Amino acid sequence: MFRGELVPCFEVPARADFVLQELQRRGLGTIASPPAVERSVLERVHAPRYLAFLSTAWQEWVALDPANAQRDALPSYWPIRTFRSDVLPASFPARLGLFSFDAGSPLTAGTWAAAEHGAACAVAGARELLQGSRVSFALSRPPGHHAGHDFFGGYCFVNNAAVAAQVLRDAGLAKVAVLDIDYHHGNGTQAIFYERADVFFASVHGDPHTEYPYYLGYADERGSGAGAGCNLNLPLPRGTGFPRWREALRQALQAISAFGAEALVVSLGVDTFAGDPIAGFTLASEDYLRVGEDLAAAGLPTLFVFEGGYAVAQVGVNAANVLEGFAQRVPG
Repeated sequence: MFRGELVPCFEVPARADFVLQELQRRGLGTIASPPAVERSVLERVHAPRYLAFLSTAWQEWVALDPANAQRDALPSYWPIRTFRSDVLPASFPARLGLFSFDAGSPLTAGTWAAAEHGAACAVAGARELLQGSRVSFALSRPPGHHAGHDFFGGYCFVNNAAVAAQVLRDAGLAKVAVLDIDYHHGNGTQAIFYERADVFFASVHGDPHTEYPYYLGYADERGSGAGAGCNLNLPLPRGTGFPRWREALRQALQAISAFGAEALVVSLGVDTFAGDPIAGFTLASEDYLRVGEDLAAAGLPTLFVFEGGYAVAQVGVNAANVLEGFAQRVPG
């Protein structure tokens, strides 16, 4: 649902297909499917009642009316401001609204299976780093960085980057950083770690004054409580080109270095590309090689988690360029 009408979704399976094909064409890395992720791992980041809802939502939707099997489930109500959110309504539409923040993220027959498998990819990638790998890539869709502790939106249902960062922390790493380079601010990731001092969140993104998700991502959001100073937002205006964007990336990486992170999780959105239909930066495909090089220069074990990028025909080349640039910079 977009501005009053149903339109084709920009988040389509072909996005991952194009990336996989390009990785195979270049012979980048070893491709593997992950084992299933334990629910207890997801509950380290997401509310149990939220995960329970997602895992059965489609069956509930179809049980309301068999004809719903041919229709997506979209929310119609939201408990904003003075409404209560602690009570779990019996009504399915009410629960759908309770656990969402926009009407643009339909629940379909495969939503939970895809989201759960995407999280499994991120967990497996994090565990690769813990076993000594320098870099791994979770090719997961739908994306995850807009999903919060107990809500979905922005095509995101499980926050893969946050789950991976928590896996790294639970394994004993004292400090982990999440760097979000998607065009849209990772509001869910920020909110999950906003009051924590053990996970640093940095984001380079479109200015929320004019860009989705609008209500988070401003430069004055620096963290709170124990997390004060552990959140860095670098919003940039629509039309920003690579030189200015790269300078913001440099600032983010400097902050991550000063934080003392032992591992880096990158929310890899390539919707910063000039041809992306729902974004506004102007990076070219060759710029992503430089992005990979800059990230490798940070010298940290790095997990890339696939996020946005909706110029479908180019998404494979752009994502693979980041990984190739990273690999070329890493010794050996």
